[in-house]
Amino acid sequence: MTKPTRNDDQPVWGFSTLSVHAGEARQKPAYAITDPILCAATFTFENTDAVIEFLEKKIPRGEYARYGTPAEATVEKKLAALEGGQEAVLYSSGMAAIVGLLLAKLNSGDEVVFFDECYHRSREFCVRHLSRFGVVTHQVPACDYDAMERAINPRTRLLISESPTNPHLSVVDLERFAAIGRKHGIETLIDATLATPYNVRPLEYGVDYVLHSATKYLGGHNDLLAGVIVGSSEKLAPVRKLRGLLGSISSAHTVYLLERGLKTFALRMERHNANGQAVAEFLASHPRIERVYYPGLPSHPYHEVARRTMRGFGGLVTFLVKDADWRETARIVDRVTIPRIAPSLGGVESLIEQPLVMSYYECSPEDRKRFGIPDNMIRLSCGVENAEDLIADLQQALA
Repeated sequence: MTKPTRNDDQPVWGFSTLSVHAGEARQKPAYAITDPILCAATFTFENTDAVIEFLEKKIPRGEYARYGTPAEATVEKKLAALEGGQEAVLYSSGMAAIVGLLLAKLNSGDEVVFFDECYHRSREFCVRHLSRFGVVTHQVPACDYDAMERAINPRTRLLISESPTNPHLSVVDLERFAAIGRKHGIETLIDATLATPYNVRPLEYGVDYVLHSATKYLGGHNDLLAGVIVGSSEKLAPVRKLRGLLGSISSAHTVYLLERGLKTFALRMERHNANGQAVAEFLASHPRIERVYYPGLPSHPYHEVARRTMRGFGGLVTFLVKDADWRETARIVDRVTIPRIAPSLGGVESLIEQPLVMSYYECSPEDRKRFGIPDNMIRLSCGVENAEDLIADLQQALA
């Protein structure tokens, strides 16, 4: 399979080297080793000829911060390099990124097809809000490629999935997913937030766009909100142009924090992968656990796909407590002492939540059943603490 063209002519580096150096100038302002925080909303020109030269020759420089800044361009190049893509477009959040892409690509009368295990806010935006503008959303069972193909018609413009999905961690056969899109001339989008480019690079399988909530593993410290879309320069041109109109951009300080967080991305992912695997294996052997959702376990229904396509399986582990109602499940969540009770994932601190309470509390029991959210489900995002400490903490909470 032909891989995407590199976004520049830099050497082929390993992930840690890319994380530290990709996209950055070797010599920086004031000879600093880090890129400066530029708190500028606007960028000046020496004279009118300089403005005309900028407009006619498309010189890559700042004009107005809503259209991009030098620091943002550096981070975008780094993210594109990590994904093996030509270009990246940075947004103020993961939701802003998917909304920006959908608005740039869809018109009234168009249709999209989702695998149904997806972030509930992505589903909500499509079903409740895109529908107001005449866009139809079809949801089919996750990893049911025949059902996805049956849902396609001449109005279909985009196929969308997460991989792995949240919180069930189903793993999409990316080559098959991309092949369906190519067969019907339809673009494809994978939200790979849970995988990260360290574990899988969907563009290499022929997927058109990769989405990340950079709030999670890419930023890695639970201290920023950001999102990114990566793909080809040609396909992303209208996406970037619309972002300039919508204004869903990141602040200078957020861009700085994201660049700093990316420096340790590969190192952190090694620990997230190791911790996730160790915790999942512990839970799978525990008598109080009914089921563990983790693609690194042979018992996972998509383990073979994951083993074939992924370097590691991430730090997110979802599990069901045997014979527990929602209150007993909540008591287990309350008894842990290391993970904090919170939404989100992918940071250095472990986080734990009961999806029923944290994300689906206002849903009816019928909707929770339809979305596969039972009362006894717990989602644990393993941070970079010592695995033996996390396991001991879970042991006492389950005792």
